[in-house]
Amino acid sequence: MQNAILPFTLRQLRYLTALEETGHFREAAESCGISQPSLSVQIKTLEEALDLVLVERGRGPVRLTLAGREVARRGREMLDAGQGILDLSVTLKSGLGGTIRLGTSATLGPYLMPHVVGDLHRTHPDLRLYIREAAPRDLLRELQDGTHDLILTQLPVPGARLSSARLFREPLAVALPTDHALADRPELDAPDLAGQTVLSLSPAYALHDQIAALCNDIGADVSRDYEGTSLDALRQMVAMDMGLTFLPALYVRSEIEGRAQDVIVRPFRRRRFSRSIGLVWRASSGAGPSYDKLADAIRATARRFPELVIEA
Repeated sequence: MQNAILPFTLRQLRYLTALEETGHFREAAESCGISQPSLSVQIKTLEEALDLVLVERGRGPVRLTLAGREVARRGREMLDAGQGILDLSVTLKSGLGGTIRLGTSATLGPYLMPHVVGDLHRTHPDLRLYIREAAPRDLLRELQDGTHDLILTQLPVPGARLSSARLFREPLAVALPTDHALADRPELDAPDLAGQTVLSLSPAYALHDQIAALCNDIGADVSRDYEGTSLDALRQMVAMDMGLTFLPALYVRSEIEGRAQDVIVRPFRRRRFSRSIGLVWRASSGAGPSYDKLADAIRATARRFPELVIEA
């Protein structure tokens, strides 16, 4: 079977998708950096090449026909694939470049990635890192369906077809109301929390299972009535004397130290109670070497925070 020569170009597909997005020939032309007459000619040429009417022409906003919408949808897929080839070429040449889509949870990304992004911009200017927060229950599914190239999350993550790189261990500290009986202690250990009510995030978070297991071991009670939807919510419930909670070190550094006055934080087990953080990606992606370089870059940033324990 001979390779067919396509009678249209990726550029023409880009013009069609721009027209669908803007609903206006002039705005579509401006977004593509060409004149309106040139865009109109290219759309007409595409219609002639496909022998299809792609655009409803008349007064008012421009609309694509049924055929036009379907061609535009498939055109986006081709444009994305073309961008992927360009990204791959940059990555192969520089080791870490192109566009990487990173998923992360709200308990981690906002407190780490602003520092990482600044460092990456200086050290890897060809890298574009798109960061998207997702609920923990969605992160793994979205990694597997291709929404994310890799995810920044708490380890371990189950999956035989996944690869991972450990980054660091992040200590979990105890947050208490300012007038709590334990507030005068410089650090806390298991006997201090026996019988205490401990607040946690919902079971959708890996952190919930870790805290629940600890409470079961030391005789503390995990509250079933009040499960936080965010670390901020947990902190606020502690401030209202609804219980104690465990907060990750990066959150404490960002939102409590020198800022929040509603709770106090004490180290637990000399900072040996921690969660493991890493990058996870599909083993079939073929981008393992690049993701290992990204892991190295994140570790380099994490070394600035003495409370974190770096893992190779």
